[in-house]
Amino acid sequence: MAMRCSALSHSLLPARKAVTLLLLVGALLSTLITPGYGQNTPARTGTVERIKVHGKGLEGNLAGDSPDRDVSIYLPPSYKTDKKRRYPVIYFLHGFTDSDDKWYGLTKHWISLPAVVDKALAEGKTKEFIIVTPNAYNRYFGSMYSNSVTIGNWEDYVAKELVAYIDKNYRTIPQAASRGLAGHSMGGYGTIRIGQKHPEIFSSLYLLSPCCLIPGTNGPGSPEMATRLEGIKTQGELEKADFFTKAMFASAASWSPNPSQAPFYLDLPVKDGQPQPMVTAKWTANAPLATLDQYVSNIRQLRALAFDAGSKDVSIAANIKVLDGMLTNYQIPHTYEEYDGDHINRIAERIEQKMLPFFTGSLAGEGVRIGRK
Repeated sequence: MAMRCSALSHSLLPARKAVTLLLLVGALLSTLITPGYGQNTPARTGTVERIKVHGKGLEGNLAGDSPDRDVSIYLPPSYKTDKKRRYPVIYFLHGFTDSDDKWYGLTKHWISLPAVVDKALAEGKTKEFIIVTPNAYNRYFGSMYSNSVTIGNWEDYVAKELVAYIDKNYRTIPQAASRGLAGHSMGGYGTIRIGQKHPEIFSSLYLLSPCCLIPGTNGPGSPEMATRLEGIKTQGELEKADFFTKAMFASAASWSPNPSQAPFYLDLPVKDGQPQPMVTAKWTANAPLATLDQYVSNIRQLRALAFDAGSKDVSIAANIKVLDGMLTNYQIPHTYEEYDGDHINRIAERIEQKMLPFFTGSLAGEGVRIGRK
């Protein structure tokens, strides 16, 4: 009997081993689907650094703004661990009255760019990039990313000084094919303004609801507006002014500076109630759609160009339609879209679903490795 029991036990050993194996497999599968592991493992997130980058061309600006500019930088999840990896860079320009800290979640705002990028990475919609945003908020609430003795040489700062600093201090891929330029509103304007002049620095451009593209759209508009403009005599009054009045002063500081006209050091497009044709001409000379014909050969050198705007953002949607027509006329490849939205309500979605995939496809060199840190 004992022998029979022993034999029976011996005969059950393979089955017991099979059961044990099944239990082990089951335990492993249970571990993999436990929150915090496997398919539910929380996505790694990038990190944000905020530094200061000096602008030689910003020194001595008549507005009195510091040439030492805050710059927010998004470093992708692998940047801190993969020390031999270099990354493409997206230079992202913020809009009028905005600042870098608002866009990077450091100050409460309607968008957090790092959160948008982390979400896109988690959903597999983008490759990893370094993203760089300078703080262009100044005495006039925005620089228009232009060169002026009043505000300093912002165009040169972005295209040359900032790029050189980032390439020197971060593990970038220091070539135009691996640099993109993008921006929202005033930043979209800065993107096409700078991008159409510097294909040797930026190879791909994405404009989100770009302002100020067409001549005449920034003028005083009405006698009442002209009166309000001329009524501003002090910085305190400018601080309390409406958005459009502030935009007029920012445009004048950027495009019609005047070093003899204290305290603002600018010429407005109206004086004593009369339009100023020379100021209007200067503003027109800074409108990208008025100058695009001069830069067609540069634009043809770009690897990729895209722009969009919400249909409820009526004037901007109309302006990018003109841009689409001009580029089509020159047979320059580009992507253009008008979507259901306003100036800000779907920008996070557009960045996640359109802009980041655009740069994923257009910027070269993701994952290039080097022999030094």
